[in-house]
Amino acid sequence: QVQLVESGGGLVQAGGSLRLSCAASGRTFSSYHTGWFRQAPGKQREFVAAISWSGGNTYYADSVKGRFTISRDNAKNTVYLQINSLKPEDTAVYYCAADSKIHILVPTTPREYDYWGQGTQVMVSS
Repeated sequence: QVQLVESGGGLVQAGGSLRLSCAASGRTFSSYHTGWFRQAPGKQREFVAAISWSGGNTYYADSVKGRFTISRDNAKNTVYLQINSLKPEDTAVYYCAADSKIHILVPTTPREYDYWGQGTQVMVSS
C-alpha cells in the first residue's frame, strides 16, 4: 500500500514559479513510475508529466514542455514538479499518481495509475 501526499500549491501571479512535492509512504515507491496530472473545474483530468522509477526517463505534455520539470529523490520517497513561467491556464488541482503495476512504458493516462494523492491547488492570476 502506498499513500501519496502533495504539497506546494498556492496562488501565484502569471510568470511565477512553484515547486510541487509528492511525498510517498511505503518502501516500494522507489520502484514505481510516477506521474503528475491536473484537473481544472469542468474539465477532465489531464496528463502533465511522468517519470520512470529510476528517474532516467521523463515525459511531458506538449502544453508544459520547457516550463515544467519532473524529478524524484528515491532516498526521500518524493517526486517533485518544478513549475516555471506559470500561466492562468495552468490553474488546476494537481495530483500525483503512482503505477504499482510497473508497466514497461511509463504511463501517461490516468487509468494506468492505481495510487493517487488528494491533490494540491494551483491558482495563477493574470
